[in-house]
Amino acid sequence: MEFRIKDEEELKQAAEYIIQQYSSDYIFIFKGSMGAGKTTFIKQICRALGVVSETSSPTFSLINEYETSSGEVVYHFDFYRLESEEEAYDYGYEEYFYSGNKCFIEWPEKIPGLIPDKFITIEIEVDGNERVIRTG
Repeated sequence: MEFRIKDEEELKQAAEYIIQQYSSDYIFIFKGSMGAGKTTFIKQICRALGVVSETSSPTFSLINEYETSSGEVVYHFDFYRLESEEEAYDYGYEEYFYSGNKCFIEWPEKIPGLIPDKFITIEIEVDGNERVIRTG
């Protein structure tokens, strides 16, 4: 599926589609250049999931944990600062990835050997004044 996003309302609609389409999936990897809007889209998806806690980029903390209004936990990872896959072991990535909770992963190319076999890819590309979001 492809979305051409020009404003926040279209971003909200794309996030709601993702949640409906992939409601039973848990691992979502986000690909896109720096500033493409990965974190912004994850925030919108979290809203669609009913996250009640504040969402922000985990660039420095590496992992953020959010709670939904129904008590579910959502994990948001930003692996941009990792120097090697081994560093992800130090953070106990397996506990998160295999917890059964939704995991949103930015910069998955930093940990290619650690991504579970089943995942949803979301690619974001800047095209002029639009963001192009592709899922698959």
